[in-house]
Amino acid sequence: MTAAQPASARSAAQPGDARALTDTVARLRRVLRSSIRTDYPWEALPMAQVEVMQLLQEVAPARVGDLANRLRLSPSTVSGLIGQLMTAGLVERGTDPKDRRMSVVELTEAGSAQLAEWTSAHERRIAAALDRLGVVERYAIAAALPALGQLVEYLSDQQSDEQAATS
Repeated sequence: MTAAQPASARSAAQPGDARALTDTVARLRRVLRSSIRTDYPWEALPMAQVEVMQLLQEVAPARVGDLANRLRLSPSTVSGLIGQLMTAGLVERGTDPKDRRMSVVELTEAGSAQLAEWTSAHERRIAAALDRLGVVERYAIAAALPALGQLVEYLSDQQSDEQAATS
């Protein structure tokens, strides 16, 4: 059996699958980070700031502590990232509608626009690379996407369980 076969054809993870996936994901992230700055030199957002903005797009408005928990970073680190994004005009602080004593953060219009441009640049880069692959490789990637999505959900659930256990 080969790694390209459907999961149903394999009874369990094979030795090295986790390492191969980890290595591939790390290399993919690294090459995407590098290539966007080569192809789009105007893009200067550090990846940590992009990840904060992506999370804000999903869950805003959000408290800094909640963002820190989801990103598995210290609140002071996230607060520093938020400060940098505020200086750049990409996020803004507001008052939590549920508790007026607390502040929340959300993307500004400029932040939403820049994140959309960043996402679009990555999609164009990946689409161009996919176009260079053969039909079989493109099919294998498309077929793997649902399983990768489930893996993300499982890891997210596991992270939430671990955070609840330490609270």
